[in-house]
Amino acid sequence: MLSRSKTNLVDMLIVLFITVVSLTCLVPFLYMIALSFSSNNAIISQKVSLWPVEFTLETYKTILSDNDMIYTLGYTIVLTILFTACCMFLTICAAYPLTKKRLMGRNFMLTAMVFTMYFSGGLIPSYILVKNLDMMNTMSSLILPGALSVFNMIILKTFFSSLPESLEEAAAIDGCNEWGILVKVVLPLSMPSIATLSLFYAVDRWNGFQDALFYITDKNLYPMQLKLYQIITANQQLDSQQGEGSMGAFIVPESLKAASVMFATVPILLVYPKLQKYFVDGVMTGAIKG
Repeated sequence: MLSRSKTNLVDMLIVLFITVVSLTCLVPFLYMIALSFSSNNAIISQKVSLWPVEFTLETYKTILSDNDMIYTLGYTIVLTILFTACCMFLTICAAYPLTKKRLMGRNFMLTAMVFTMYFSGGLIPSYILVKNLDMMNTMSSLILPGALSVFNMIILKTFFSSLPESLEEAAAIDGCNEWGILVKVVLPLSMPSIATLSLFYAVDRWNGFQDALFYITDKNLYPMQLKLYQIITANQQLDSQQGEGSMGAFIVPESLKAASVMFATVPILLVYPKLQKYFVDGVMTGAIKG
């Protein structure tokens, strides 16, 4: 009975800890939402907490008033999809062969890949490489330089290694080649890992900012984060040029920043419910076939 009480106490402490951590993540998000829907006067007066004060949509109207914003949103979605597809293709093609002990030079290739996690050429050599390859102001400059994450590749390789070899042997007896085994056996059982890594890649590209700042000068190729940066910067410059008497006529930077964050965050948040289905389907497939 005593041990059961201790178990209940530990469970309560774990639940309490998870609740505190969840609130730590949720409260700033709610605060940003409240700021984005609050009026200028309420924000200046510091009346906003976790609920909008003097509800308004002016900040979102300001963001959407740019004629290029919808184009930028569509362009960023296409860029994210292409980037994720390219990354997952390369990650799978790198992870699967490295699970085979019969692959010659397997340890050397794995060591060389891991080496790049600790040592790299740096920012300037990367910029020179992209420029010499004539990838400046192209979509490829936002896709190819980061197309393979060694860390994600190791995660997928570990998952591939945990699959029973008997499944691959059975598929080989049925006449499947390596590609057939990978597509028909390995990938369906690996959907949880593939969906998770796809989400990681998509979020990384959607939030990517630094590479676009260095490689892109054509406004038609600005991804969402760089576009929002330009809007915020322009608004801050406009606000700094006005006197205190006209301050209420302009949207304060804090409200615009909050709305920009929400505008850039909501689309990627909508992806998770779609991927959650693949998490469940992948686990069920592995349970049935395993």
